[in-house]
Amino acid sequence: MIEESHFETFLYISKNKYQIFVQDKDNLKNIFNEEIEVDDQIELDNLSKFLDDNIYKIEKVVNRFIRNIILIIENEKILSTDISIKKNNYEKNTSQKYFETNLIEVKDIFKESYHDQIIMHMVIINKDKNDNSLIFHDSNINDNYFYLEVNFISILNSFTFIYEELLKKHHIKIKKYMSGSYIKSFLNKEQSEFSIMANQLNNGLNKNEVKLVSKTPENKGFFERFFQLFS
Repeated sequence: MIEESHFETFLYISKNKYQIFVQDKDNLKNIFNEEIEVDDQIELDNLSKFLDDNIYKIEKVVNRFIRNIILIIENEKILSTDISIKKNNYEKNTSQKYFETNLIEVKDIFKESYHDQIIMHMVIINKDKNDNSLIFHDSNINDNYFYLEVNFISILNSFTFIYEELLKKHHIKIKKYMSGSYIKSFLNKEQSEFSIMANQLNNGLNKNEVKLVSKTPENKGFFERFFQLFS
């Protein structure tokens, strides 16, 4: 039996392909991988059959029921939005708590403006187009200001609903959404395997991406962790 904490199940959906794969999180390899090409459209009946054909196979491999899945979507409906804040910072406050407070503020601005969107990725932009640092205050601009810019990649809630309902029929809950285009933007000569890159990004490869968690009585923090923004 494979320990549940050692693997992650992903479902990738685009107009050209369905892919389901299970990644060994520690060894960065596929425990299971199956995909089919589709004809430039998403057919829910075909997707449901694809799940029927493969979920049982996965459960035999890992010897346990699949209850959660990470859904990767590649679609033109995915939205990319940059939001920035600039404020006085006379006390030169650069503590992690101060930074966290401002991240929450930016996130709240996004949710107020795009209340019908589900956040897939929240990425801190720490460089401008001229490769100048934007994190905290920049002494070359004005020490009295704090500037923060964040890129939000999101998808319409109404668009994801159909997939939530479909997976619910298989007793599977979507634990996280990821953008297929975002994952592909990190592929290179050193790492060209989509499934491995999805696993690496899910586990913090991009140090500027903020990992969001639900607010619960056991975990009241909005952000699960901060990445090494100052390295």
